[in-house]
Amino acid sequence: MKRVVITGIGAITPLGNSVNEFWEGLIAGQSGAKLISRFDTTHFKTKFACEVRNFDPLLYLEKQEVRKYDLFTQYALASVQEAIENAAIDFSKIDRDRVGVIWASGDGGVSTFEEQVGEFKAGNGIPRFSPFFISKRILNIASGVISIKYGLRGVNYTTASACSASNTALVDAFNYIRWGKADMIISGGSEASITESSIGGFNASKALSTNNENYLQASKPFDTNRDGFVLGEGAGAVILESYESAVRRNAPIIAEIVGGSMAADAYHLTGTHPEGDGAFLGMKLALEDAGITAGEVDYVNAHATSTPMGDLSELKAIERIFGPNAGVSISATKSMTGHLLGAAGAIEAIICIKAVETNTIPPTIHSTVIEPAFVDQLDIILGNAKEKTVNIALSNTFGFGGHIACSVFKKFSSDTEVTKA
Repeated sequence: MKRVVITGIGAITPLGNSVNEFWEGLIAGQSGAKLISRFDTTHFKTKFACEVRNFDPLLYLEKQEVRKYDLFTQYALASVQEAIENAAIDFSKIDRDRVGVIWASGDGGVSTFEEQVGEFKAGNGIPRFSPFFISKRILNIASGVISIKYGLRGVNYTTASACSASNTALVDAFNYIRWGKADMIISGGSEASITESSIGGFNASKALSTNNENYLQASKPFDTNRDGFVLGEGAGAVILESYESAVRRNAPIIAEIVGGSMAADAYHLTGTHPEGDGAFLGMKLALEDAGITAGEVDYVNAHATSTPMGDLSELKAIERIFGPNAGVSISATKSMTGHLLGAAGAIEAIICIKAVETNTIPPTIHSTVIEPAFVDQLDIILGNAKEKTVNIALSNTFGFGGHIACSVFKKFSSDTEVTKA
């Protein structure tokens, strides 16, 4: 099987609209939370979220394109443009039949759906829908638009596994390339779900934090006072490429992806198994796929959304995999970005890639009173970033429906051996 490397990354996030801005915000421990500006929250239990700020679609798209694309597709195209530029890709010089797109989203064009149906209801039931209504709202359209824009004729589809969707997309892309079915795949995910129906629906299911008085610190993974997640939005794009293709192009290689897994909790519609059985299986399979042991992992980016049961079950699974007082460091970056739902896996994969590239682990912020059973057992990075040699990083994602996806990233070297620091 072929080696698969990462040659480009791009990001649109609540902490910045480029990878560099995003990474600087993470390392500085910034909170992306703010009061919601998209709609009137007077009658909503939660009045804050992690919105993308200062996003100008006209920096990436023509005016007529902006009219045709929902915000989640606009975010996707912006992040992909940065990733392609970073990867120094000239599509005119490569076989575009061997380049694909596997993209993810959980909600797709939910804001378009709300807007159009709202106008329909307000118009006494007279159907005056936009001709772009269907193409703006369907889940797969971002993947299709990326393919069309760059003339990419390889594999093209969208993964829909809730909050694990973009990690699922990355694992699929990894497999396609290592099995020799593609030379390059643009993968990742995008989400623009800060809408009335999303906030209202998550409030009804008691998933969101309602800490409106202290919203900047509302997302506090692993803290005993956590009360739910903070909704985020944005996009993350990752260019995966066979090692041979990258060498042929003389491309910049940022890191290598060496393993991935998918599994199921098979327990509950929205809750995780109390002992973390699905999370344990996902991490176990990912490490086996990568051909590495738990002791070789330097960093875990935890799914850790700041929900009472979800965080606890993941901590149990991590301790089962790595053991108490292990050398692996853990952080929960949703404390800064919020939960980007279907885009979370892509953004957190980028965090793992940057950790491997820079030997820096971003912190978990706001969390002060850690679950007592784990406070002295696991190296949870709190408050400030940590400088540490990171040769191997593991990214966890879990989604409603019990979906599990995990991916493993390694520091790139021209040989296949990794020496632990």
